[in-house]
Amino acid sequence: MEVDLAFIWAGLIAFAVLAYVVLDGFDLGVGILFPFMREEAEKDLAMNTVAPVWDGNETWLVLGGGGLFAVFPLAYAIIMPALYVPIIVMLLALTFRGVAFEFRWRTQRGKFLWDLSFFGGSFVASFAQGVALGALVQGIAIEGRAYGGGNWDWLTPFSILTGLALVAGYALLGATWLVLKTDGSVRRVARKLAWGAGAATLALVGLVSVITPFLNPLYLDRWFTFPNALFSAFVPAAILIAAFVFQKGLRENRDASPFLAAQALFVLCFIGLGISFYPYMVPPTLTIWDAAAPDESLWFLLVGALVLVPLILAYTGYAYWVFRGKVNPAEGYH
Repeated sequence: MEVDLAFIWAGLIAFAVLAYVVLDGFDLGVGILFPFMREEAEKDLAMNTVAPVWDGNETWLVLGGGGLFAVFPLAYAIIMPALYVPIIVMLLALTFRGVAFEFRWRTQRGKFLWDLSFFGGSFVASFAQGVALGALVQGIAIEGRAYGGGNWDWLTPFSILTGLALVAGYALLGATWLVLKTDGSVRRVARKLAWGAGAATLALVGLVSVITPFLNPLYLDRWFTFPNALFSAFVPAAILIAAFVFQKGLRENRDASPFLAAQALFVLCFIGLGISFYPYMVPPTLTIWDAAAPDESLWFLLVGALVLVPLILAYTGYAYWVFRGKVNPAEGYH
Protein backbone atom coordinates (compact mmCIF):
# COMPACT_ATOMS: atom_id res chain seq x y z
CA MET A 1 0.00 0.00 0.00
CA GLU A 2 1.39 3.38 -1.03
CA VAL A 3 1.64 5.95 1.75
CA ASP A 4 0.70 9.53 0.84
CA LEU A 5 3.50 11.24 2.75
CA ALA A 6 2.70 14.71 1.43
CA PHE A 7 -0.87 14.43 2.72
CA ILE A 8 0.34 13.15 6.12
CA TRP A 9 2.77 16.04 6.44
CA ALA A 10 0.14 18.58 5.40
CA GLY A 11 -2.00 17.22 8.23
CA LEU A 12 0.87 17.44 10.73
CA ILE A 13 1.68 21.05 9.81
CA ALA A 14 -2.00 21.99 9.88
CA PHE A 15 -2.23 20.44 13.35
CA ALA A 16 0.84 22.39 14.52
CA VAL A 17 -0.60 25.67 13.24
CA LEU A 18 -3.96 24.98 14.87
CA ALA A 19 -2.26 24.02 18.16
CA TYR A 20 -0.34 27.30 18.06
CA VAL A 21 -3.46 29.36 17.39
CA VAL A 22 -5.61 27.82 20.13
CA LEU A 23 -2.82 27.75 22.72
CA ASP A 24 -0.78 30.89 22.09
CA GLY A 25 -3.95 32.72 21.09
CA PHE A 26 -5.22 33.09 24.64
CA ASP A 27 -1.92 34.33 26.07
CA LEU A 28 -1.62 36.85 23.22
CA GLY A 29 -5.19 37.76 24.13
CA VAL A 30 -4.21 38.40 27.73
CA GLY A 31 -1.59 40.85 26.47
CA ILE A 32 -4.13 42.59 24.21
CA LEU A 33 -6.42 43.08 27.22
CA PHE A 34 -3.62 44.30 29.49
CA PRO A 35 -4.54 48.02 29.32
CA PHE A 36 -8.00 47.21 30.71
CA MET A 37 -6.40 46.00 33.96
CA ARG A 38 -6.25 49.18 36.05
CA GLU A 39 -4.41 48.01 39.17
CA GLU A 40 -0.89 46.58 39.29
CA ALA A 41 -2.16 43.57 41.21
CA GLU A 42 -4.66 42.86 38.42
CA LYS A 43 -1.92 43.05 35.78
CA ASP A 44 0.33 40.80 37.85
CA LEU A 45 -2.39 38.21 38.22
CA ALA A 46 -3.32 38.32 34.53
CA MET A 47 0.31 37.80 33.50
CA ASN A 48 0.75 35.01 36.04
CA THR A 49 -2.04 33.01 34.42
CA VAL A 50 0.05 32.57 31.25
CA ALA A 51 3.61 32.83 32.61
CA PRO A 52 4.06 29.05 33.11
CA VAL A 53 2.86 28.07 29.62
CA TRP A 54 3.41 30.88 27.10
CA ASP A 55 6.84 29.79 25.89
CA GLY A 56 5.74 26.17 25.49
CA ASN A 57 2.76 27.34 23.44
CA GLU A 58 5.10 28.98 20.94
CA THR A 59 6.82 25.64 20.30
CA TRP A 60 4.03 24.88 17.84
CA LEU A 61 4.87 28.00 15.80
CA VAL A 62 8.45 26.78 15.42
CA LEU A 63 7.24 23.31 14.45
CA GLY A 64 4.81 24.68 11.87
CA GLY A 65 7.28 27.11 10.29
CA GLY A 66 10.20 24.69 10.40
CA GLY A 67 8.05 21.89 9.01
CA LEU A 68 6.93 24.07 6.10
CA PHE A 69 10.57 24.88 5.27
CA ALA A 70 11.71 21.25 5.44
CA VAL A 71 8.73 19.41 3.99
CA PHE A 72 7.20 21.86 1.50
CA PRO A 73 10.24 23.90 0.38
CA LEU A 74 8.60 25.22 -2.78
CA ALA A 75 5.63 26.56 -0.82
CA TYR A 76 8.03 28.10 1.71
CA ALA A 77 10.05 29.73 -1.10
CA ILE A 78 6.88 31.32 -2.52
CA ILE A 79 5.03 32.23 0.68
CA MET A 80 7.92 33.79 2.61
CA PRO A 81 8.92 36.46 0.02
CA ALA A 82 5.24 37.37 -0.27
CA LEU A 83 4.88 37.75 3.51
CA TYR A 84 8.32 38.89 4.66
CA VAL A 85 7.07 42.12 6.21
CA PRO A 86 4.22 40.74 8.37
CA ILE A 87 6.27 37.69 9.38
CA ILE A 88 9.29 39.79 10.46
CA VAL A 89 7.02 42.25 12.28
CA MET A 90 5.35 39.32 14.06
CA LEU A 91 8.68 37.84 15.18
CA LEU A 92 9.95 41.19 16.47
CA ALA A 93 6.70 41.75 18.36
CA LEU A 94 6.89 38.28 19.92
CA THR A 95 10.47 39.06 20.99
CA PHE A 96 9.43 42.29 22.73
CA ARG A 97 6.58 40.45 24.40
CA GLY A 98 8.79 37.60 25.58
CA VAL A 99 11.36 39.99 27.05
CA ALA A 100 8.56 41.83 28.88
CA PHE A 101 7.77 38.64 30.81
CA GLU A 102 11.23 38.74 32.37
CA PHE A 103 11.98 42.43 32.75
CA ARG A 104 8.59 43.57 34.02
CA TRP A 105 9.30 41.89 37.36
CA ARG A 106 12.79 43.37 37.65
CA THR A 107 11.93 47.07 37.81
CA GLN A 108 9.45 49.44 39.37
CA ARG A 109 10.40 52.76 37.77
CA GLY A 110 10.33 51.40 34.24
CA LYS A 111 7.51 48.92 34.71
CA PHE A 112 5.14 50.91 32.50
CA LEU A 113 7.55 50.40 29.57
CA TRP A 114 7.36 46.63 29.92
CA ASP A 115 3.59 46.81 30.35
CA LEU A 116 3.54 48.66 27.03
CA SER A 117 5.87 46.08 25.47
CA PHE A 118 3.65 43.23 26.65
CA PHE A 119 0.54 44.88 25.23
CA GLY A 120 2.18 46.21 22.06
CA GLY A 121 3.98 42.97 21.30
CA SER A 122 0.80 40.95 21.78
CA PHE A 123 -1.35 43.30 19.68
CA VAL A 124 1.14 43.71 16.83
CA ALA A 125 1.97 39.99 16.67
CA SER A 126 -1.72 39.11 16.53
CA PHE A 127 -2.47 41.70 13.87
CA ALA A 128 0.53 40.63 11.77
CA GLN A 129 -0.59 37.00 11.92
CA GLY A 130 -4.05 37.99 10.74
CA VAL A 131 -2.66 40.12 7.92
CA ALA A 132 -0.46 37.21 6.77
CA LEU A 133 -3.46 34.90 6.83
CA GLY A 134 -5.54 37.36 4.82
CA ALA A 135 -2.79 37.77 2.24
CA LEU A 136 -2.57 33.99 1.84
CA VAL A 137 -6.35 33.61 1.52
CA GLN A 138 -6.68 36.34 -1.11
CA GLY A 139 -3.98 34.65 -3.19
CA ILE A 140 -0.25 34.92 -3.88
CA ALA A 141 1.03 35.65 -7.38
CA ILE A 142 3.30 32.92 -8.76
CA GLU A 143 5.58 33.06 -11.80
CA GLY A 144 7.06 29.71 -12.66
CA ARG A 145 8.33 28.39 -9.34
CA ALA A 146 8.79 31.72 -7.56
CA TYR A 147 6.82 34.58 -6.04
CA GLY A 148 5.66 36.90 -8.80
CA GLY A 149 4.04 39.75 -6.89
CA GLY A 150 5.17 43.06 -5.44
CA ASN A 151 6.52 44.11 -2.06
CA TRP A 152 3.16 45.39 -0.80
CA ASP A 153 0.72 42.85 -2.20
CA TRP A 154 0.13 41.55 1.32
CA LEU A 155 -1.38 44.88 2.44
CA THR A 156 -4.99 45.12 1.27
CA PRO A 157 -8.33 46.03 2.88
CA PHE A 158 -9.11 42.32 3.17
CA SER A 159 -5.83 41.47 4.94
CA ILE A 160 -6.37 44.39 7.34
CA LEU A 161 -9.86 43.03 8.04
CA THR A 162 -8.49 39.56 8.81
CA GLY A 163 -5.84 41.17 11.03
CA LEU A 164 -8.51 42.94 13.06
CA ALA A 165 -10.61 39.76 13.19
CA LEU A 166 -7.70 37.79 14.64
CA VAL A 167 -6.97 40.50 17.23
CA ALA A 168 -10.63 40.38 18.32
CA GLY A 169 -10.56 36.58 18.37
CA TYR A 170 -7.41 36.41 20.47
CA ALA A 171 -8.88 39.01 22.83
CA LEU A 172 -11.90 36.71 23.18
CA LEU A 173 -9.66 33.75 24.00
CA GLY A 174 -7.72 35.87 26.50
CA ALA A 175 -10.85 37.13 28.23
CA THR A 176 -12.39 33.67 28.56
CA TRP A 177 -9.04 32.30 29.77
CA LEU A 178 -8.99 34.90 32.55
CA VAL A 179 -12.58 33.98 33.45
CA LEU A 180 -11.40 30.37 33.74
CA LYS A 181 -8.20 31.03 35.69
CA THR A 182 -8.97 33.93 38.05
CA ASP A 183 -11.36 35.19 40.69
CA GLY A 184 -12.21 38.63 41.99
CA SER A 185 -11.79 41.88 40.07
CA VAL A 186 -9.77 40.39 37.21
CA ARG A 187 -12.49 37.84 36.50
CA ARG A 188 -15.19 40.52 36.64
CA VAL A 189 -13.31 42.72 34.17
CA ALA A 190 -12.56 39.74 31.91
CA ARG A 191 -16.18 38.65 31.90
CA LYS A 192 -17.30 42.10 30.74
CA LEU A 193 -14.57 42.20 28.09
CA ALA A 194 -15.57 38.74 26.86
CA TRP A 195 -18.99 40.05 25.82
CA GLY A 196 -17.50 42.80 23.67
CA ALA A 197 -14.71 40.61 22.26
CA GLY A 198 -17.21 37.87 21.46
CA ALA A 199 -19.53 40.24 19.60
CA ALA A 200 -16.63 41.77 17.67
CA THR A 201 -15.21 38.35 16.79
CA LEU A 202 -18.49 36.99 15.48
CA ALA A 203 -19.17 40.17 13.47
CA LEU A 204 -15.69 40.23 11.91
CA VAL A 205 -15.62 36.48 11.25
CA GLY A 206 -19.01 36.80 9.61
CA LEU A 207 -17.77 39.66 7.40
CA VAL A 208 -14.62 37.76 6.41
CA SER A 209 -16.70 34.66 5.67
CA VAL A 210 -19.04 36.64 3.39
CA ILE A 211 -16.15 38.19 1.42
CA THR A 212 -13.86 35.15 1.15
CA PRO A 213 -15.87 33.04 -1.36
CA PHE A 214 -15.79 35.91 -3.85
CA LEU A 215 -11.99 36.20 -3.77
CA ASN A 216 -11.48 33.00 -5.72
CA PRO A 217 -13.75 30.78 -7.87
CA LEU A 218 -12.36 27.77 -5.97
CA TYR A 219 -13.75 29.10 -2.68
CA LEU A 220 -17.10 29.91 -4.27
CA ASP A 221 -17.36 26.36 -5.60
CA ARG A 222 -16.53 24.83 -2.21
CA TRP A 223 -19.15 26.79 -0.30
CA PHE A 224 -22.06 27.44 -2.63
CA THR A 225 -22.29 24.74 -5.30
CA PHE A 226 -24.12 21.44 -4.94
CA PRO A 227 -23.20 18.94 -3.47
CA ASN A 228 -20.22 20.71 -1.80
CA ALA A 229 -22.55 23.07 0.08
CA LEU A 230 -24.20 20.11 1.82
CA PHE A 231 -20.90 19.19 3.49
CA SER A 232 -19.57 22.70 4.19
CA ALA A 233 -22.84 24.00 5.70
CA PHE A 234 -22.05 22.30 9.01
CA VAL A 235 -19.32 24.88 9.74
CA PRO A 236 -21.56 27.97 10.04
CA ALA A 237 -24.17 25.85 11.83
CA ALA A 238 -21.59 24.68 14.36
CA ILE A 239 -20.33 28.25 14.80
CA LEU A 240 -23.84 29.31 15.77
CA ILE A 241 -23.96 26.49 18.33
CA ALA A 242 -20.58 27.56 19.74
CA ALA A 243 -21.82 31.15 19.99
CA PHE A 244 -24.91 29.96 21.88
CA VAL A 245 -22.79 27.92 24.32
CA PHE A 246 -20.47 30.91 24.79
CA GLN A 247 -23.21 33.39 25.69
CA LYS A 248 -25.01 30.83 27.85
CA GLY A 249 -21.82 30.13 29.79
CA LEU A 250 -21.22 33.83 30.40
CA ARG A 251 -24.80 34.46 31.47
CA GLU A 252 -24.67 31.56 33.92
CA ASN A 253 -21.29 32.77 35.21
CA ARG A 254 -19.52 29.51 34.36
CA ASP A 255 -15.74 29.12 34.28
CA ALA A 256 -14.94 26.65 31.52
CA SER A 257 -17.74 26.68 28.92
CA PRO A 258 -17.05 30.22 27.55
CA PHE A 259 -13.38 29.34 27.03
CA LEU A 260 -14.16 25.99 25.41
CA ALA A 261 -16.78 27.61 23.16
CA ALA A 262 -14.27 30.28 22.08
CA GLN A 263 -11.73 27.56 21.30
CA ALA A 264 -14.37 25.68 19.32
CA LEU A 265 -15.01 28.83 17.29
CA PHE A 266 -11.34 28.94 16.27
CA VAL A 267 -11.26 25.24 15.42
CA LEU A 268 -14.35 25.63 13.23
CA CYS A 269 -12.88 28.64 11.43
CA PHE A 270 -9.71 26.60 10.82
CA ILE A 271 -11.82 23.77 9.40
CA GLY A 272 -13.51 26.32 7.15
CA LEU A 273 -10.10 27.40 5.86
CA GLY A 274 -9.25 23.77 5.19
CA ILE A 275 -12.46 23.33 3.19
CA SER A 276 -11.56 26.37 1.10
CA PHE A 277 -7.89 25.52 0.59
CA TYR A 278 -7.65 21.76 0.15
CA PRO A 279 -5.67 20.39 -1.71
CA TYR A 280 -3.73 23.60 -2.32
CA MET A 281 -0.82 24.95 -0.30
CA VAL A 282 -0.94 28.23 -2.22
CA PRO A 283 -4.39 28.43 -3.81
CA PRO A 284 -5.34 28.17 -6.58
CA THR A 285 -2.08 27.00 -8.18
CA LEU A 286 0.26 25.04 -5.94
CA THR A 287 -1.04 21.77 -4.47
CA ILE A 288 0.30 19.81 -1.52
CA TRP A 289 1.95 17.31 -3.86
CA ASP A 290 3.46 19.99 -6.11
CA ALA A 291 5.14 21.64 -3.13
CA ALA A 292 6.36 18.52 -1.29
CA ALA A 293 9.97 17.49 -0.88
CA PRO A 294 11.13 14.08 -2.24
CA ASP A 295 9.68 11.01 -0.51
CA GLU A 296 13.08 10.12 0.96
CA SER A 297 13.17 13.44 2.81
CA LEU A 298 9.56 13.08 3.93
CA TRP A 299 10.21 9.62 5.36
CA PHE A 300 13.34 10.79 7.20
CA LEU A 301 11.56 13.79 8.71
CA LEU A 302 8.47 11.76 9.57
CA VAL A 303 10.52 9.45 11.80
CA GLY A 304 11.70 12.49 13.77
CA ALA A 305 8.19 13.92 13.93
CA LEU A 306 6.79 10.65 15.30
CA VAL A 307 9.16 11.06 18.25
CA LEU A 308 9.04 14.84 18.64
CA VAL A 309 5.30 15.54 18.37
CA PRO A 310 4.25 13.09 21.14
CA LEU A 311 6.98 14.54 23.38
CA ILE A 312 5.69 18.09 22.81
CA LEU A 313 2.12 16.94 23.46
CA ALA A 314 3.18 15.17 26.66
CA TYR A 315 5.14 18.20 27.90
CA THR A 316 2.25 20.55 27.07
CA GLY A 317 -0.31 18.34 28.77
CA TYR A 318 1.87 17.96 31.86
CA ALA A 319 2.47 21.71 32.12
CA TYR A 320 -1.24 22.47 31.98
CA TRP A 321 -1.96 19.71 34.49
CA VAL A 322 0.62 21.04 36.97
CA PHE A 323 -0.72 24.60 36.71
CA ARG A 324 -4.41 23.68 36.58
CA GLY A 325 -7.05 25.51 38.59
CA LYS A 326 -7.37 29.12 39.64
CA VAL A 327 -4.23 31.23 40.01
CA ASN A 328 -3.47 32.36 43.56
CA PRO A 329 -2.78 36.14 43.63
CA ALA A 330 -0.28 35.60 46.45
CA GLU A 331 1.86 33.34 44.26
CA GLY A 332 3.24 33.76 40.80
CA TYR A 333 6.08 34.57 38.48
CA HIS A 334 8.83 36.42 40.34
